[in-house]
Amino acid sequence: MFNSEENIKALREAVQLSPDNIILKKHLAETLVSYGHYDEAEQEFREALQQNPNDKSLKLSLANCFYKQAKNTYALLLVEEMAKETNADPKVYVLYAKLMFASGSVDKAVEFYKKAISQNAECIDLNFSEKLGIKNDYTKENKSNNKEVIDGKVRMAGGSGAEGGQSNFSQELERPEISFKNVGGMNDLKEEIEMKIIHPLKFPDMYKAYGKTAGGGILMYGPPGCGKTYIARATAGEINASFMSIGINDILDMWIGSSEKNIHEVFEEARRNKPCVLFFDEVDALAASRTDMRQSSTRHVINQFLTELDGVKSSNDGILILAATNAPWHLDSAFKRPGRFDRLIFVPPPDEAARVNILRIMLAGKPIEEIDYELISAKVQNFSGADLKSLIDLTVEEKLKEAMKSCKPTAIETKDILNIIPKVKPSTKEWFATARNYIMYANQGGAYDDVKKFLNL
Repeated sequence: MFNSEENIKALREAVQLSPDNIILKKHLAETLVSYGHYDEAEQEFREALQQNPNDKSLKLSLANCFYKQAKNTYALLLVEEMAKETNADPKVYVLYAKLMFASGSVDKAVEFYKKAISQNAECIDLNFSEKLGIKNDYTKENKSNNKEVIDGKVRMAGGSGAEGGQSNFSQELERPEISFKNVGGMNDLKEEIEMKIIHPLKFPDMYKAYGKTAGGGILMYGPPGCGKTYIARATAGEINASFMSIGINDILDMWIGSSEKNIHEVFEEARRNKPCVLFFDEVDALAASRTDMRQSSTRHVINQFLTELDGVKSSNDGILILAATNAPWHLDSAFKRPGRFDRLIFVPPPDEAARVNILRIMLAGKPIEEIDYELISAKVQNFSGADLKSLIDLTVEEKLKEAMKSCKPTAIETKDILNIIPKVKPSTKEWFATARNYIMYANQGGAYDDVKKFLNL
């Protein structure tokens, strides 16, 4: 009986003998998934899709692989359009529901999960049903019911907050030790942040002379893994400020009213610890267009966020607000009005200087020979920081394999890294493919001109 490695090896050999056999390649990829080799499975699915780009089952399998790696943005890019099709596979609805739930859109999660299990009972996932707070034996009458009673409380399908409940928000403050000197490249972005956030704190009298106060918001957007969170943390370190990183899961709650309380408490905690850099990651999950919201509870959450952002009841002086998104086109336009996130800054993949810096950091402390960082950097254009990490990780794995065979460790050389580069595909390509559509057809105000320039369109 084959063990996992023998099974995978046999399938790889079969694929090598029949490289155009999509079914065989898909079987290899799914086997890799079953054994937890998600990176390798992802590569096999990608290669299969390159051969057959219209195969929906391959797209779904790749999306599932992304989901298992918590690459939800990539998964959503594959699943979103398929989920809107009339006769989509119920498994597509299930995955879409899980992605919606992870992003905080409980209403859509409930809608598509119920759609899936009504078409195919085999799609029932008891754990997921429990998370959504729904029963699997629902009737046609309650399919259209927008409210559900759980333990005596009312949960809107919009999915936020506890009616009359107390906020459960809890977040530890950080004091980052990194600053802009630790951020390679990104000079335009650092200059914008300095003018909007750092200088008002360092030179308050000068800004007051012009009627400007410390505060405001900057929205960073771009492909995942390009350093948006890192530069937010470095901003706090640059001015020795407190730092709070807020994710969508920190705020959204199932019960009516609780999410609004959580948002209020986030800002109150920042106000108690001024100066404070307040960083909202994947803000598009919270700030999606209100025209897309069917449930008033979700709109209430967004309105609460806007109220706190404006400092209507409490001053935000000294609260420095940064946010990051991979999908700025999904944001409600109200978030981008003056005084809110009125500056959209494109965070591209690291430039050549930044890539050299990142590679040096990633190889620090590892056994290396003379490394030609500039040569390697030139070969990995459009690689995100996450892609560079994957490159170094795979290089180290190859060196470990060699060391295990020879019982003698050897240093990493430039050629070792160059040999691995073809095995790592830049993950930013998918994001730019999506962004290109918005630039071509929805850039009337010039909001995405930086991306347009980057793509030479």
